[in-house]
Amino acid sequence: MKSAKEAQIVGISSIMNTANKILLVAKQGVCTRLTLNRPEVGNALNFELVEAMLAALSVAARDETRLLVLDGAGKSFCSGFDLSDFNDLSIGDLVYRLIRIETLLQTVAHELFPILVLAHGRVYGAGADLVGACSRRIAGSGTKFNMPGLSFGVVLGTRRFQACVGRDAARDIQNECRTFDAIEAEEIGFLHQIAEPTNWSEIIEATSQAAQAIPIGSSQALFRVTMADTRAEDMADLVNSASQPGLKDRIQIYREQTLKAVGKATGR
Repeated sequence: MKSAKEAQIVGISSIMNTANKILLVAKQGVCTRLTLNRPEVGNALNFELVEAMLAALSVAARDETRLLVLDGAGKSFCSGFDLSDFNDLSIGDLVYRLIRIETLLQTVAHELFPILVLAHGRVYGAGADLVGACSRRIAGSGTKFNMPGLSFGVVLGTRRFQACVGRDAARDIQNECRTFDAIEAEEIGFLHQIAEPTNWSEIIEATSQAAQAIPIGSSQALFRVTMADTRAEDMADLVNSASQPGLKDRIQIYREQTLKAVGKATGR
């Protein structure tokens, strides 16, 4: 009979093996790189991708990773929560998926090593929240961000966004559900740097060297004491907001309005 730890490792391996096409995992020395690999849907976060990322982060937390790099294949880093099977989801399924996304965001935010995100393209919803959860945030000059969750009543990532940009900017952007570009993102502190993908290899190398400047135990202690732990409050806010009656109706209205806006913008 397998021990609990052995069973956990087997479970993680199973997730990684079945999801290896949608999440590319590469380890070089003390650097682990995770690449979202669903380019045909803008690397939208479906259930399988979220679980694969959680499994990979669990491995990285135990294998002396000093830097984790997060990027996405194709035209966009991450276009948000995958709603392709929205009509087939029960309310319970939908809320559970949101909970697992919040679990992923919390795991990223509270890892005891630097996480460098390299974003590009259209970074919306949970994709923008994922960027905000990372400790080092870089994006290409053409990147655009939007966080529409509050438009349909879901409180996701709000405290982490405020921690990045401050109260006033967080309220301004999210109250208007406003799209903001890389230049504004850098100005308000959501991004640390704007850099084109052609320069990312050098950035990864420099960040990896910096991540090893102090002993691993000291680095872990630094990350532990400099991250406010609001995980319980964040999860409670998400669950409370998502459990309000009419969640699917609110999301459906938002989707219809978005499609109509896209149609107007393209002249369709």
